[in-house]
Amino acid sequence: MSEQLIFDGLIIGWLALAAVIFVLLFFVTAPYGRYMRQGWGISIDNRLGWTIMESASALLFALFFILGDHRNTATAFAFLAMWEAHYIHRAFIYPQGLHGPSRRMPVLIVCFGLFFNCVNAYLNGRYLFSLSGGYANSWLLTPRFILGLTLFVAGFMVNRQSDLILSGLRKPGDNGYKIPYGGFFRWVSSPNYLGELTIWAGWALATWSLPGLTFAVWTAANLIPRARANHLWYKSRFPDYPRERRVLIPGLW
Repeated sequence: MSEQLIFDGLIIGWLALAAVIFVLLFFVTAPYGRYMRQGWGISIDNRLGWTIMESASALLFALFFILGDHRNTATAFAFLAMWEAHYIHRAFIYPQGLHGPSRRMPVLIVCFGLFFNCVNAYLNGRYLFSLSGGYANSWLLTPRFILGLTLFVAGFMVNRQSDLILSGLRKPGDNGYKIPYGGFFRWVSSPNYLGELTIWAGWALATWSLPGLTFAVWTAANLIPRARANHLWYKSRFPDYPRERRVLIPGLW
């Protein structure tokens, strides 16, 4: 059985699993962050958990770039830079910005996240740098790449700004939650998720690939139910929560 056949089967199965996870997460909120609870087994420090999960994606994608057949183009380096910009931040910078007392994350969630990131890095890295047939340097001048890169950068900025606002809510020793204000919090309850959805929609467009689209679908399957849970959580906890805020899409939902 060829790798291409295995790869194609994995893509189909991965998309089907995303649909299942999307429905499941409307009924079971993943137990980390504000939703951490007992009954999910052994837990570890959440900063360590984030680093373990996200660093795998950064390292594996870089490995597929190094081992790839189509890595010696400006386009390949552009894809590498985009991916690593997100995952180096997510693995090594974001966890250090989690202020307040140390929180816990179930090892089971870390394992799920690690598995997802390994499969995702394989699908995207292996395709872009080996199975795709390569992207010419002229790809960087196509409307698809330019628009995709624009969305990627815009999403990264919204995501980063929102994370900074959230991390700034807690003073040293403060363990409580507050209503965030500023930035895209003016319009939605989870602009950090809106930013991440925009990042990977941009990636799917910039790479114009089924693995890229699969990543965007998985991001939506994971974050849309959690954004809804966040919105309901805020409304139930804070009677003065701004009524004009939507779940995830400004002015719509």
